[in-house]
Amino acid sequence: MPWPLPALLTWAIAWAVYLGLRSLDAPAVIASLCGAVIGALPALWSPWPLSGWRRCFIALGFPLSLAASGAAGGLAAWAWLLPLGALVLLYPLNAWRDAPFFPTPQGALQGLQRLVRLPDSARVLEAGCGLGDGLRELHAEYPRARLDGVEWSWPLRTACQWRCGFARITRGDLWKTGWSAYQLVYLFQRPESMPRAVDKAARELAPGAWLASLEFEAMQLEPDACHACPDGRRVWLYQQPFTPRRGALPEAGGGR
Repeated sequence: MPWPLPALLTWAIAWAVYLGLRSLDAPAVIASLCGAVIGALPALWSPWPLSGWRRCFIALGFPLSLAASGAAGGLAAWAWLLPLGALVLLYPLNAWRDAPFFPTPQGALQGLQRLVRLPDSARVLEAGCGLGDGLRELHAEYPRARLDGVEWSWPLRTACQWRCGFARITRGDLWKTGWSAYQLVYLFQRPESMPRAVDKAARELAPGAWLASLEFEAMQLEPDACHACPDGRRVWLYQQPFTPRRGALPEAGGGR
């Protein structure tokens, strides 16, 4: 479904739920909350391949249009805290320093196994797995690997486990989770957190293990390989022992 039809369809359904409940004399708070939940569903699960920003755009559409329409004039002031509370529950404050909720695009890792060859039953981790889009792509490439995911948000962790029954999903801090047992650690972070990821990988990954970063390059290291995604992005691949980039300070545990 081409954009923006997913957004328009979601907003229409949210408004239909709201108006339907109000016609049945449901309290405004209940009707608004139900409409907001319907509008937020694409942030948790979507049949369409949507970016993180588009998911947020869809989720915010109904509450903002409700406020702008004046239909929510009868709502108590505290009722507007409910969407904020849901956001904090979905994406806890102490996780905001990491990457926002950007799922791995469908088909992004197709062909990765030609560059990163792993033995059967290799252990693979997605650090910060969200809803498990990356795990599903990894499973398609490495169907015999033992896949793990770690996610701090418990609603996302629960939804991820439901979507990815082939993997073991734990709730935890990706920076406190040990990486030493894995032959491949995959992440989709942001440029500001990549130095921290490189430092952790350099200290914990065993020789021969791989660090894979979607879109964002580790500027301190020379990549050992680079996978081109169908949408033009790249997966930067680094194998231990890492090679420091010329002119960059070597990371702890890195270097060949």
